[in-house]
Amino acid sequence: MGNIIWLASYPKSGNTWMRILLTNYLRDADEPADINSLGTGGPIASARHAFDEQVGIEASDLTTAEIERYRPFVYDEISEAADETVFLKIHDAFTYTKQGYPLISKAATKGVLYMIRNPFDVAVSYAHHCDIPVQKAVKAMGKSKHAFVANPDRLHNQLVQRLLTWSGHVNSWLDEPDLDKHVVRYEDMTANTIEVFTEVIRFAGLDEDANRIAKAVEFSDFKKVQEQEQEQGFGEKMPGSESFFRKGQVGSWREQLGEEEMVQKLINDHGDVMKRFGYLSHDDELVY
Repeated sequence: MGNIIWLASYPKSGNTWMRILLTNYLRDADEPADINSLGTGGPIASARHAFDEQVGIEASDLTTAEIERYRPFVYDEISEAADETVFLKIHDAFTYTKQGYPLISKAATKGVLYMIRNPFDVAVSYAHHCDIPVQKAVKAMGKSKHAFVANPDRLHNQLVQRLLTWSGHVNSWLDEPDLDKHVVRYEDMTANTIEVFTEVIRFAGLDEDANRIAKAVEFSDFKKVQEQEQEQGFGEKMPGSESFFRKGQVGSWREQLGEEEMVQKLINDHGDVMKRFGYLSHDDELVY
């Protein structure tokens, strides 16, 4: 068993909120954690600087396939160097390298916290995050070759992340054998934050302290996080996006998604997985 617990999700599904909660819990300080200094034991899994340091070769000198060949070994090194649990944010789908190895090293893995959110709300939030039309976000979520941070004309501070379709991303992680997994629905975390976060603490094997949990939840309140971003900015915000922490609401897609065509496309593309996780009834009625 490794030391890494993956905070895995399709983009805009609550991953950063979970990191803020964990940081506030682990710090156990008297004031909210700085959102630009989230400390969960390691970098974002796609961080270019971490790859460069571990491999000793700059990723900019390698092809995507060459980068992916090395990435499992980077995570082995991070896990072996840790003397306690490391929580790593990751947006990559669970895929395999051309050499047949999992991109996410199972030897380095202690567990997986997989965060899932209604794809209707994901589509709207993802569009705002990337500063693209909602229609384009909906179509991207249905493409099996869709990747995040994949513009070849720009040197990003993150590596290319293969997302697959939204459904493909969910299934890639949750149907992969030999992984200890805990699923967190964004909607449940919003409605019952203390209860859901307590389950996360238990899954992670951290000391369970009800007072610390309550304080972490209070310090991670969405409005407090928004205020921090307004005051000092947030380093993970995309250049064209107005803000990273936009609304965080459940069901806001109903006012913003608009076209019936887009609604139907999401159902056509992801209906099976939506039913599996309670976003669509077996009578094809939208739940959220």
